[in-house]
Amino acid sequence: MFPTVLKAGVLVMLERLRFLCCLLGLASWQSISAQEASVVESKALPGTRLLTEVIPLDEVMVAGIDRYALKAIEEASKRRREQSDLGGFDPVSGFADSDMRRKQFSELIGVVDKRLLPDGLELVSGLDDRGIVAETEHVQVLAVRWKVLDGVDASGLLLRPVNGKVVARVVAIPDADWTPEMIAGIVPAQHAESSESEEDGLGEDPGVGASDGVLGANFRNCKSHYAMDFASLGCEVLVPTLISRGTEFSRNDEIGRSTNLSHREFVYRQAFEMGRHVIGYEVQKVLAAVDQFEFRNEQTELPIIVAGVSDGGLIALYSAALDSRVDAAIVSGYFDQRENVWQEPIDRNVWGLLKQHGDAELAALIAPRRLLIEMAPVIPEVSGPAKARRNIAAPGVIRSPNEASVLREITRARDMLPELVAEQSIQVIGAEGEGNLPLRPEVVRACLEKVCSAELDKEVERAVLTDQRAFFSADERQQTQVTQMVQFTQQLLRKSHRVRDARFAKLDRSSATAFNQSAQVEREQIHEELFGRLPVPSMEPNPRSRLVLDDEMMHGYEVVLDVYEDVIAAGILLLPKDLVPGEKRPVVVCQHGLEGVPMDTISGPETRGYRAYKSFAAELCRRGFIVYSPQNPYRGGDAFRTLQRKSNVLGRSLFSYIIPQHLVTLRWLSKLDGVDPNRIGFYGLSYGGKTAVRVPPMLPKTAQEPGYCLSICSADYNDWVAKNASVDAKFSYLWTGEYEIFEWNMAHVANYAELSILMTPRPFMVERGHDDGVGIDEWVAWEFAKVRRHYNKLGLGELAEIEFFNGPHTINGKQTYDFLHRHLDWPQKR
Repeated sequence: MFPTVLKAGVLVMLERLRFLCCLLGLASWQSISAQEASVVESKALPGTRLLTEVIPLDEVMVAGIDRYALKAIEEASKRRREQSDLGGFDPVSGFADSDMRRKQFSELIGVVDKRLLPDGLELVSGLDDRGIVAETEHVQVLAVRWKVLDGVDASGLLLRPVNGKVVARVVAIPDADWTPEMIAGIVPAQHAESSESEEDGLGEDPGVGASDGVLGANFRNCKSHYAMDFASLGCEVLVPTLISRGTEFSRNDEIGRSTNLSHREFVYRQAFEMGRHVIGYEVQKVLAAVDQFEFRNEQTELPIIVAGVSDGGLIALYSAALDSRVDAAIVSGYFDQRENVWQEPIDRNVWGLLKQHGDAELAALIAPRRLLIEMAPVIPEVSGPAKARRNIAAPGVIRSPNEASVLREITRARDMLPELVAEQSIQVIGAEGEGNLPLRPEVVRACLEKVCSAELDKEVERAVLTDQRAFFSADERQQTQVTQMVQFTQQLLRKSHRVRDARFAKLDRSSATAFNQSAQVEREQIHEELFGRLPVPSMEPNPRSRLVLDDEMMHGYEVVLDVYEDVIAAGILLLPKDLVPGEKRPVVVCQHGLEGVPMDTISGPETRGYRAYKSFAAELCRRGFIVYSPQNPYRGGDAFRTLQRKSNVLGRSLFSYIIPQHLVTLRWLSKLDGVDPNRIGFYGLSYGGKTAVRVPPMLPKTAQEPGYCLSICSADYNDWVAKNASVDAKFSYLWTGEYEIFEWNMAHVANYAELSILMTPRPFMVERGHDDGVGIDEWVAWEFAKVRRHYNKLGLGELAEIEFFNGPHTINGKQTYDFLHRHLDWPQKR
């Protein structure tokens, strides 16, 4: 027998009740009269107020967290504004705590790997071209690369004056959709003739050929040749290749996977899990160029400048903020307020960025060195991910900065500095207004005049330069750059278990009690580092409820609790009808998965949800358990996925809200008549299983707070780090649309084994179907083996179990039910 809807809510809920009846497979539903409705109105759970919310509670929950997250971003912005006078500033060396700030920021963007020592630039040449890309009477352009990290190099161009004195060394950084050749004004050989006919030296879009797609796609959009302009004025210029927003190489043909992920998002996804970032990798390339210049400066000391447009402007700003060897940064088409960074492409998502660092704080960190900001348009703007057969990329747009917004951020940066320093250090360059090309020749000259004391050469007349390389392919160079970052990240993935092993080896394993005590500090650190911690909820829960289910064996109440302002916890409470006054029973919290609702865990065979959930919440209630099925905020597509973006910038995640939701729920449940607060267990499937390894380990029962006494993870357990970051697994999240799934530096904090170990000494179980496509048995067994060994060595082997069964992504309900009965001390037959 499966639950049937009796009568629920009030008159305003009638339409929703019809939906519930359809969901539960009932053939018909009769409208209740006004008199009957007045009776139903009183059917709230004793001790709660009547719930009258009309909007579905999952929508209320997601919308509330959204408001909370946006308010938190604004509050963080306000705190940064209030702390604008940071003090401790020296006109020569900058802030007294600059080293600490730089270290903190470098960790946020993943600049943590030691760069290789510079040993000179390597010429990239064929047999016939000698590495010469193009040359004029005044400038020679060479194809070069330079070492960055083990297995990662930077590849691009070196422009050097042929005659005259070198006045500065410049790292000129293109936008992600521009190649080094574009900002050097070099036309591919096959397009030279058409380009010569154009007044500005650049022809119409030459199209995308088999070997020059990256170069051709945005060729007509780049009419700013600032790399060549710097060189023409006497600068030695290095131009690195950035990872582009193309999609050609975001794939693995060996396993038949291709995506519409930009190359930047493709690298971002796997690197984020490693505590690395596509931004960080590119900053490393720029700083490796600075290393090269510093090496060359041993002979002749010259100013070092970084200059970039749009994505290149981001890299220039970040690089100069991190490295005081950079004498000046020129940022065009990027500097702005960052409170809406969550709307930009996800490859700009930086964990914890806005807690301490807006663009203004980074600008102040550059001072007293020079930061020259140009309010130029972004060319090209980004309107969203490319469309393809597999549309899995995260939404995100790049628009030209708003002038008023940029000026506000500049003002805020200047307010952090002494007045004289601010005037000299942070300056606006170029003409204001729309339609101006970034870093025009006169702007480049003006920038150099501000930075260099040497006299600059006269203007050099522009010429059309043709690429002299016979067999060069920009696509192949881009593919190499992407592949190197991927391989470096995959190597980190393969080694990451050693870091986690070393971290957990420090815990006291002399006894279960000793381990539990030493693990509490680790729980708190992991809660902060991996999930992001919110203040412990302190507001009254203000419970509201209404009767939604009634059959011969149970009552079901929809429940809402307040967690924070705007943030609620919600779910359905199932109470067995044979519960007698004064009796105390165990509780099982049954968690649904992605895009689910609590009713999915309750409804019968006629419904879609039954295939996965097997009505396990209702079944456990029929067995005599009190059951609570919470609403998870993983619902609403982009509506909930962007919550992760809005939270990440403050060092938070969706579990920053989910953990307090469960804490408030546990507080409320533990005080209900009929509930034994010492016997509350957790059982979740799929994304509910994701919750099972994240929430119960963080919420053990203490003298101050209730907690979960056991946890069961169904249809989710995995080598989770590899599932997120591996390029070789078909079921990896690199190949799916769940862009919210990635957790900052999880590889070096805690994988599923470590999170499960934090359940000690509480029972923990995994339920795994052989045919479940979320992973493979070998990965599941590898990760669980560490847990089982840990429990065995503490003499607790009977508390850690795994069940493999023949079946797909579903509740099996065999050994797990036995596990619940045994460890919650509830008889199977009463």
